Amino acid sequence: MTDPRPLTLDPDRLLPADPTTRAIARELLATVEKAPIVSPHGHVPPEWLAQDITFADPTSLLLTPDHYTNRLLHSLAGVELEEMGVPVGTERTPEQSRRAFSRLCESWDKLAGTPVRSWFTHELHEVFGIRVRPSAETSDEIYDAIDAAIHTPGFSARSLYERFNIAVLATTDDPCSDLASHRVLAEDPTWTGRVVPTFRPDAYLEPARPGFRALTERLGEVSGADVSTYAGHVEAMRRRRAFFVSNGAVSSDHSHRDAGTERLPDAEAEVLYARALAGTIDSGDGDRLRRHMVNDQARLACEDGLVMTLHPAVYRNHDTRTFERYGADVGGDIPMATELTRALQPLLEAYGNHEGFHLIPITMDETLYSRELAPLAGWYRSVYVGVPWWFIDEPDAILRFRAASTGYATLYKTSGFIDDTRAFCSIPARHDIARRCDSAFLARLVAEGRVEMEDALRISADLVDAIPREAFKL
Repeated sequence: MTDPRPLTLDPDRLLPADPTTRAIARELLATVEKAPIVSPHGHVPPEWLAQDITFADPTSLLLTPDHYTNRLLHSLAGVELEEMGVPVGTERTPEQSRRAFSRLCESWDKLAGTPVRSWFTHELHEVFGIRVRPSAETSDEIYDAIDAAIHTPGFSARSLYERFNIAVLATTDDPCSDLASHRVLAEDPTWTGRVVPTFRPDAYLEPARPGFRALTERLGEVSGADVSTYAGHVEAMRRRRAFFVSNGAVSSDHSHRDAGTERLPDAEAEVLYARALAGTIDSGDGDRLRRHMVNDQARLACEDGLVMTLHPAVYRNHDTRTFERYGADVGGDIPMATELTRALQPLLEAYGNHEGFHLIPITMDETLYSRELAPLAGWYRSVYVGVPWWFIDEPDAILRFRAASTGYATLYKTSGFIDDTRAFCSIPARHDIARRCDSAFLARLVAEGRVEMEDALRISADLVDAIPREAFKL
């Protein structure tokens, strides 16, 4: 039987339950709810905007790129990822696409209380005008409505960018990318948006990984540098980073198993690098060389000005069989506990107060906020605390983050919200949740007499614009 309840968005969702504090939060939210979106870290393919694509079907747009959703459907409903079109590019019939979407609708009740359901409620309601509650019985109706919409001009990639009121959108790009799509956008007189690439060198900084030599040779080929020595590898990185800067990049992004940044003697780095090229380096020495390489990325950042974001402590591809079947970045990554104070000390000792250097550590380990990240940001000029994301970008975690970090670091030494998404239509929903949570947090400070309303209004505006622009040099 179809659930008779309509799909609705409570205008006071996520605001405090206390009437007095809620009234304050409403006033704060009203000033930023429709403000332009600054998205300084994400994974939307730039080709979508360069080619102004129209999306093939609802599943390709809403499910295939969203590993947040796919991982839950895999867990809750036993969905195999190819049903969702994973990996991207998997061929599907229209019937398979429709069936994949029905998996989401069938699981709707089980998703209660999750950010995934909050995001999809916002997307369905606000982007597509859906007022029917998802269920097995309503899946086809909703699918057909979305499918009809996305084949109209108002739902092309560029039209959605404008409709979402995005001021800045960052993509994530391989160091050897020619950034052709970014140049297409930059040279198109009809394009008025701002899409910036992000330098993501992880694979080229893991000396013990299979294929390191082939990646390094490709880096040398593209950069024109001789990568037979470690010094040449650094020079290749310098050239590629400069190429990214010339094409609008403002940051680099780094993710490794730990946050270590300890330097090696130059001679030892050269010896280990030679072993890495020969394929004879073990994992322990590979980690030691990688930490040295990450330290050098910070040194290069002091020269070229790219903001350095660092999100360590992820067990990548935890489910080996899934990785072998589908590849990386499909939802099978799991957070790990980590330590940053000692790990980052060599880097911060060298560059922590260097003029113009910005480091944004991001964690999925909430225990780090008050114990390590906020105190680090409260001392080093370069450090900005990355906001909750990935596994912890949900309302309760956002509020805990603000409570844990504000006293030590201030609101102004944080990164601004990071949506970290490949799912284009979820960007407004994710930023909406962050704005509501920040309004709730500031409202509590006002209600408790800790912040004056005039200051809270200023801070509220800064959190969605000035603060991310400062942290990411936008």
